[in-house]
Amino acid sequence: MTDIRYGESQVSDMLSTLSFWEHLEDVQKEYTADHAVIRYYEKGSMIYSGGSICLGMACVLEGSIRVYLLSEEGREITLFRLEQGDPCVLSAACVISQITFDTHMEAEQDCALLVIPAAVFRQLTEENIYVKCFMYELMTERFSSVMWIMQQILFAGLDRRLAGFLVREYDRIGNPRLRITQEQIAQQINSAREVVARMLRRFMSEGLVEMSRGVIILRDVERLRQI
Repeated sequence: MTDIRYGESQVSDMLSTLSFWEHLEDVQKEYTADHAVIRYYEKGSMIYSGGSICLGMACVLEGSIRVYLLSEEGREITLFRLEQGDPCVLSAACVISQITFDTHMEAEQDCALLVIPAAVFRQLTEENIYVKCFMYELMTERFSSVMWIMQQILFAGLDRRLAGFLVREYDRIGNPRLRITQEQIAQQINSAREVVARMLRRFMSEGLVEMSRGVIILRDVERLRQI
């Protein structure tokens, strides 16, 4: 991980994309721009782990991030993913007293984050109602994503969850050739690798997919959508 401090004008350009930016006073903008940093993380590295030093409010500039829960037994439950342009306040949990559970953030790809340090973000939320509203609206949006995941785990069969994930990946990258391992899929749909492997073999027998080492080729996207 590398921290690089940019010039005020460059950071301000990036910060100006945040919905609350135009509602800040000039002194607040200057203070935030002076302290914001760009952080780079390599694929697979841990960005934030519950109980670790509070990172602050982050916005993804490049790459993607997986946000998940980790049980005492070591089982991971993926909550949602953050893509380019997505902000996140869970990494500023020390600022939000209502967050009473630990989340973990891992770089799925090499990524760059624009980070407003926790102390700065805390001051903004205390001084500016628009920042506080932004924080709670984003928390509500993430909570909705988490509830959808819980519904999938509790009520949707593995075939539906797996087919849905494969179709979403196809829609996201626009390519039926997915470079992903069975272990990575299991993490994304909150299952075990062995169970995912069995379901993929069933999909293959039905002509829906083909598999090779680290690659899954979607042969019938429309039938997967129907599932």
